[in-house]
Amino acid sequence: MKRSRDTEKRSEINSAIEELSVLVIVKPADVNHEAAVAHIPTKPFLSLCYMILQFLDKVGPTMAVLRQDIHQNIKRLEAMHESNPLTNSNLVEILKSETSKGNAKKRISGSKSFVWLTRSLDFTSALFQALLVKDPIKNMEQAVQESYDATLKPWHGWISSAAFRVAIKLVPDTKTFMDLLSEKDENCDTVTEKMQILVSLLVPFLEDVHCILKVYKLDRLKSN
Repeated sequence: MKRSRDTEKRSEINSAIEELSVLVIVKPADVNHEAAVAHIPTKPFLSLCYMILQFLDKVGPTMAVLRQDIHQNIKRLEAMHESNPLTNSNLVEILKSETSKGNAKKRISGSKSFVWLTRSLDFTSALFQALLVKDPIKNMEQAVQESYDATLKPWHGWISSAAFRVAIKLVPDTKTFMDLLSEKDENCDTVTEKMQILVSLLVPFLEDVHCILKVYKLDRLKSN
């Protein structure tokens, strides 16, 4: 998926806000309702995930393994979209097709890639929410650890969890991270306001995504 020069010039937060502002999900009325009408547009969702890669780059080497997984999952879904752009322009169609064939929970599937990309977005949302809380005691390392524990650790095996514990010592301090997120001459208050806007869009978006995952019984998948 190629990115335009205009996208490259914008800050990651601005780009993510723009992606979320136009990313509309149609979800079933409840988890017991047939999800035939549900819709998650594939390309806008993957564009948002590319933004998450850039956020993780700011966190540093701690996120290297997670970043690699996200990139692989994006590429898998991109390939599926390109193989059948008419049907697979809706991620829910991928979930539906793989579930009907019994392939959704296999090690390599579009459904599993979608689940893990959603959890990476959960982690990003949790991290931003943690940083928005004015807690003079909590540092960046603690914010990353708490966000990981709440969103990714429950689904990771012991190897991934152990690797994370070692790498977390490499995270930047909070001020450095905020500076990395800012555009030229942008102060911390402006960055904080943008983070609040992003979280206000990301939280309900993820709630809708998880609603759809529950319909297909994919919300409890763990690492192989």
